[in-house]
Amino acid sequence: MHRHEPVLLEEVLELLAVTRGGLLVDGTVGLGGHSEELLRRSAPDGRLLAVDRDSETLASAQERLSAFGERARFVHAEYREIPRILGDDRADGILLDLGLSSAQLDDPDRGFSFQADGPLDMRMDRSHGETAADVVNRLGAPELADVIYRFGEEKASRRIARAIAAARRKSRIRTTGELAEIVRRAAPHARPGLHPATRTFQAIRIRVNRELEGLGATVAALARALKPGGRIAIIAFHSLEDREVKQAFRDLEPEGFRRLTKKPLRPTDAEVSQNPRARSARLRGLRREAAS
Repeated sequence: MHRHEPVLLEEVLELLAVTRGGLLVDGTVGLGGHSEELLRRSAPDGRLLAVDRDSETLASAQERLSAFGERARFVHAEYREIPRILGDDRADGILLDLGLSSAQLDDPDRGFSFQADGPLDMRMDRSHGETAADVVNRLGAPELADVIYRFGEEKASRRIARAIAAARRKSRIRTTGELAEIVRRAAPHARPGLHPATRTFQAIRIRVNRELEGLGATVAALARALKPGGRIAIIAFHSLEDREVKQAFRDLEPEGFRRLTKKPLRPTDAEVSQNPRARSARLRGLRREAAS
């Protein structure tokens, strides 16, 4: 079973103030690293609702957390569906880790990374939806440039989109390696230490998985699914996500919520040294003071 390091684990546990008992929700359970500790800290009678849109990582989490028995309930769904799944129940704590799991990144067949060549997929839920190859080969150059600029904040978006359009006229773009090379040739001068294709891959992944679609409204709905005194913690990995979370938390304050983090918590140098993928993580927390 693939193991990974949960990001900002101690900070998450402190923000959620996990104690014995209660109902906790991990809306992006991934490989179960955060959930494992949530279940330990809430023992012996705390319950966990573990949700993930990726059925493959959800199965790995279920195996990892099997020792906790019926205390953990697993649901294959997007975190947007959590209020519906909870129904009349209210949570003591909710966690969202909006990043990719190491299993997703390290598997070339998933198509999230250009470190090894693989099919251009990028779907978090491979049971349906268009792939990254569909997006790259279908969108017109202007629309593709808009996606790369909006979701990747890539200044060379138009040049990259034109290069993609020219390449696909010769043959369909099918693999991560092909796309990464097209981008590298079109815009070779990225930031030091950053592969030229990094922002383009981020943008296409966000487009494929609709990661920013209604994120602010979803955060508000999740916060309203908390009990009075309940807390929500959200880990974002790029500025676009973090901006949505920050604004949603601000907008909730008149409804009886209090921000627990005026600025996002970041990983320590020691954590980044141990887990370089934690480098861009940003954690924010919110507490429901009273029912509204």
